[in-house]
Amino acid sequence: MAAPNYNYEKRQRELAKKKKKEEKLKEREGRKNSPDGDATQDDQKPGGSPPNL
Repeated sequence: MAAPNYNYEKRQRELAKKKKKEEKLKEREGRKNSPDGDATQDDQKPGGSPPNL
């Protein structure tokens, strides 16, 4: 049986983390630079509006 290649697995995890971090940064920059930046954040307000009962 072949031994697992831990260096390859670690490198893949590092690349995935780097890609995710870059995507988050790109998304933040897009929100910051958009003329209607508050519109995307309305859905993420803590609490929000009370439910209609």
